[in-house]
Amino acid sequence: MLKQTPLNALHRELGAKMVDFGGWDMPVNYGSQIEEHHVVRRDCGLFDVSHMLPLDIRGANVRPFLRRLVANNVDKQQVSGKALYSCMLNEAGGVIDDLIIYFMDESWFRLVVNAGTAEKDLAWIEQCNTDWDMGLTLIPRRDLATIAIQGPDATRVLNEALPGVDSLTASLKPFSAAAMGEMLIARTGYTGENGFEAMVLAKSAPFFWKALMEAGGKPIGLGARDTLRLEAGMNLYGQDMNETTSPLESGLAWTVDLKTERDFVGRKALESSEVTQQLVGLLLLDKGVLRSHQKVSTKNGEGEITSGTFSPTLQQSIALARIPLGIAPGAEVEVEIRDKKLRARVVKYPFVRNGKVLI
Repeated sequence: MLKQTPLNALHRELGAKMVDFGGWDMPVNYGSQIEEHHVVRRDCGLFDVSHMLPLDIRGANVRPFLRRLVANNVDKQQVSGKALYSCMLNEAGGVIDDLIIYFMDESWFRLVVNAGTAEKDLAWIEQCNTDWDMGLTLIPRRDLATIAIQGPDATRVLNEALPGVDSLTASLKPFSAAAMGEMLIARTGYTGENGFEAMVLAKSAPFFWKALMEAGGKPIGLGARDTLRLEAGMNLYGQDMNETTSPLESGLAWTVDLKTERDFVGRKALESSEVTQQLVGLLLLDKGVLRSHQKVSTKNGEGEITSGTFSPTLQQSIALARIPLGIAPGAEVEVEIRDKKLRARVVKYPFVRNGKVLI
């Protein structure tokens, strides 16, 4: 039996094509996936991301606990609502998950973890809490639903759907959040566009979704979410990194704090490991479509595509690939597609941000 979000019935009413996504019954599209992609780049799209798990961690030791648990430094979070993107590593330096951490107050942080890793993450965090004798309380918030409002028109749509919320959104900076009763509204997203992610009580989610649609937001499925995040150069857990890959080889070195003396799980492994690969962008020069696991040949050895797709914005095939160090942007490489070697150019990602092509 597939898990369902609080918006499942509404997706079906809207004619969504539903698929099994990591054990969740989720909409892949509501019609044209390409058109849904363009809606987010040009107007405003709505995403149901309620399959992801908000996890509240409460207690007097929550900041010291997170200092040790994640690779980024939660000491950067001093203002209530401040968000931080980080990886949670194992002792070998591999990525257990990538997540967003919200600082609410000194005894309350909220983590948002990926759907496919939620149970694994929760077990790991509980074990660390026990092993380190932190005495924290972990509260999985399955009573919440999360709706992402993304696109250049996102602010207007949200303000119109929730009269009075403009007093919050007007001053809300990117990667920060503010509470409004039981609702938490964050200036975060997975599309490379202006937008928000709103966590609301599950029972309120269908009403909120309908209000957003009445204000002009269009429902968007998982298909367009993937092409949007790839254009924006955003990693996908399980493809661009996992428990066997280091964040230093996954384009995520910027999320790892090695400057302070703070110890964290996986730090020793990162400091002693030799980085031999890098995550780069690829732009296909010949006709074809780049897909994950395709081999990449470079002058310094072989690599592999981690995520690939046809970009609706660029009208070209693009990819993220893990290849040997020493291959700079502008270099040509070969990608093996159906027994053919096609030319691709190494580029610095993101490919698209805020509606603008950057390569």
